[in-house]
Amino acid sequence: MNTIKKIILTLITTGIFTMAHGQKIAHVSLDSLISSMPETKIAKETVQNYLKGFETEILTMQTELESKYKDYLDKKETMSEPVRQNKEQDLNQLQKRTEDFKAQAGQDIQRKQAELGGPILQKAKKGIEAVAKEGGYKYVLNTSLSSSGALYSEPSDDIFAAVKKKLDAMPPVNIPGATPNSKPPIKAGTAPKKAK
Repeated sequence: MNTIKKIILTLITTGIFTMAHGQKIAHVSLDSLISSMPETKIAKETVQNYLKGFETEILTMQTELESKYKDYLDKKETMSEPVRQNKEQDLNQLQKRTEDFKAQAGQDIQRKQAELGGPILQKAKKGIEAVAKEGGYKYVLNTSLSSSGALYSEPSDDIFAAVKKKLDAMPPVNIPGATPNSKPPIKAGTAPKKAK
């Protein structure tokens, strides 16, 4: 009976090993891949420009608050009680409005980053899928430090260069709100055309 169990166990182990051995596995750092895409640079510039509008408004609100608070402190001793209470109420409302605006700006910036990053992520995933199908890979693991797809894996092929090449051949994604003159940098090894 023990011999039969050993034979069955050997067959099962051999079958699992054969199945696993036939599976091609690759890995790529999704974070590095996305960072290397020209669209990412354009999206970052677009978010920075979007952020500047908020920074200007916050600075204006903060300056107004500081000015009114300084004026309040300078005149506090000479104010009647009702005037002092009214000034304090105005200062509290202005401070709350400034804090609320900062919080809303933070949410809007996160929403803008997600809006601009979505198409870039989709393009990267399409490039990975295309290279995986062309290379016959059954699995592609994400090796990014921020969100690794596996804690352990046997050595596999890094397809970063192949996916990057595939992405460079794909048309750029449309970045909403990007200035029309924003162009991806020139690929290495290509010289700009000279005007005649």
